Amino acid sequence: MQQLETGSTRHTTVCVMDEPSAGGVHHEYVISPTDSAEAHPVGEFGYIRFQHGPIVEAGVNGCHHEDLLAIVVHRLRCFQAGPYACLENAMALIYVERALKRLNNRTADRERRGVEGTSAL
Repeated sequence: MQQLETGSTRHTTVCVMDEPSAGGVHHEYVISPTDSAEAHPVGEFGYIRFQHGPIVEAGVNGCHHEDLLAIVVHRLRCFQAGPYACLENAMALIYVERALKRLNNRTADRERRGVEGTSAL
């Protein structure tokens, strides 16, 4: 189990729960309170499983980067619409929206080329 560095490690711990796949990426993460003796198997705050393998070949078996970024965009927009609006949130929102747009553009390009959901480049 590998612990990731985050800006909130004094409050929460993010751990990688699996070995990297053939592509070199991990697919399972757990988020737990830092002060817990050990991480709960499904995470006290969350267990995240990313898609493992192309959808056409493996079916839908996990979430995507875009799903998590969409949640962060939504939360930052809510903060900015309320009493906790600030420059830091505004700047973070710009960058997260850009990241989400880039990944969505990648998907659209793969769809146009007929390779979305496959391992083809």
